[in-house]
Amino acid sequence: MPESRQTQPTDEKVEKTTEAATTPRRRQARGERRIAQLLQAAAGVFCRTGYAAASTNAIAREAGVSPGTLYQFFPNKEAIAVELGGRLLHDAHEMHGQAFLPENLHKPLPELLDAVLDPVIAFNCENPAFWALMHGSGVPGIQQEHEELHTSLLTRVEDVLRSFCPDSTPAELDLVSNMILGIFKASLDLILATEGAERAAYVAELKAVLLRYLEPMITEPHPL
Repeated sequence: MPESRQTQPTDEKVEKTTEAATTPRRRQARGERRIAQLLQAAAGVFCRTGYAAASTNAIAREAGVSPGTLYQFFPNKEAIAVELGGRLLHDAHEMHGQAFLPENLHKPLPELLDAVLDPVIAFNCENPAFWALMHGSGVPGIQQEHEELHTSLLTRVEDVLRSFCPDSTPAELDLVSNMILGIFKASLDLILATEGAERAAYVAELKAVLLRYLEPMITEPHPL
């Protein structure tokens, strides 16, 4: 009996400690879900209206919460755009890594174009807010990170070209890489503005344009 009286307070203390530790985690999980909800709403608003015309009230309405709830997590729409843009940029970096896998770079040019372009196009179609923020927001933090992403992508393209065209000069590789990205970005505007069969047709045209542009430059057989 004495042992039982000593054990009970100890058990109660353990339960209270466990509950105290669990409560902050639950609050944190709820907060993370709310942030994800607000970012998803912001993505929709930015796509429809653009960053400049968007407002925190519109984002709160889209999320189905009060403006006061939004301000508990973000002080203004720039903070929302920076957080959303940062997450999308992180995902874009990971996607580029998958698109430019070493095994893809040993494929013939038509298959290489499929392997690289398909995931990049799919990412932009699945995340239209990425295009809206990167090319029209004017948010300083996002612009700087977007420039870093562009530089990284340009380097990846140059590396691929170098393997196909080993005799090209650095200036030639830089010129062609910038042309490829320019063609891609112009085509992506058309791709994102369409759906279904029309979108697929624009994707096919983009690949055809790049194939015809690059084929004459390949002076050496690509190593298998």
